[in-house]
Amino acid sequence: MQIDRLIQIVFLLLRHENITAKQLAKELCVSTRTIYRDINILSIAGIPITSQKGYGGGLSLLQGFSLDKSYFTQEEQKNIIQALQILKSSNYPNADKSLNKIAGLFSHNLQSEWLEIDFSYWGSPEKERNNITVLERAIINKYVITFIYFNAELTITNQIVEPLKLVFKSHAWYLVAYSKHKNDIRTFKMSRIRELQITDQLFDRELPKDFSITPAYKEEYNTPVFVLHFSEKIAYKVYDEFQEKYIKKLDDGTLEVTFRYQFSDWTFLYLLSFGEYVEIIEPIEARNILKEKAKRISAMY
Repeated sequence: MQIDRLIQIVFLLLRHENITAKQLAKELCVSTRTIYRDINILSIAGIPITSQKGYGGGLSLLQGFSLDKSYFTQEEQKNIIQALQILKSSNYPNADKSLNKIAGLFSHNLQSEWLEIDFSYWGSPEKERNNITVLERAIINKYVITFIYFNAELTITNQIVEPLKLVFKSHAWYLVAYSKHKNDIRTFKMSRIRELQITDQLFDRELPKDFSITPAYKEEYNTPVFVLHFSEKIAYKVYDEFQEKYIKKLDDGTLEVTFRYQFSDWTFLYLLSFGEYVEIIEPIEARNILKEKAKRISAMY
């Protein structure tokens, strides 16, 4: 629509001291003739756009022009910009467009930012961005969704859920939803979701106000206690992965970690990720399981 394009042109002019009609046309996917027609409409409407021909020329706004932004203090403007930068870094769809618009409105120079935040993983995040867009629609409009899910135990399940909330935590997006199969609220990691579909079935459930994606840690005495010895060579990773209260530094520099784990594939795959720098001291059964897995890995080479 033309009105949307006119607003975008104003924001782009606010963002750039000087920009050519060709650059605007490319950004907005229209012809340069359309851009010149829009510039004429904006000028008639009172937007002070100047044009300079020749090398280094282009379109610009009269120096000092800005939209009304007096409602926000300078500190509030910076907080809004930083919040949008964090959202952009988490690969949230169209966050970069919102950031550019708001930066233009506040006359904020993004190029001079001292801080860059990047939560993305190596590889294309396109699938995850598409899923976020679909889930946003489903959550807002309260549509039941279906998808195939790969859980931590490498089990594939068909899920029918009521999507309630998206959460970004520890470098990853999670979907909080009511599982029709479990009759309870569950958390699903976005990167493990496949074949996401919106159904035409509606729901009216709300997420409980006291819900937390990080439940309080509870001592489960039927869960085995693992005693692990980590080499000081990976102390940085140990302190990243475990709370300090579970870590004890021994006289030889070894880091001893005491924690409860289930006897599951996930547990042993996780411990194998530490390679030669971890040793299971207790329980003996877990030590033997990891030893057998290591033997099978060695036999492959």
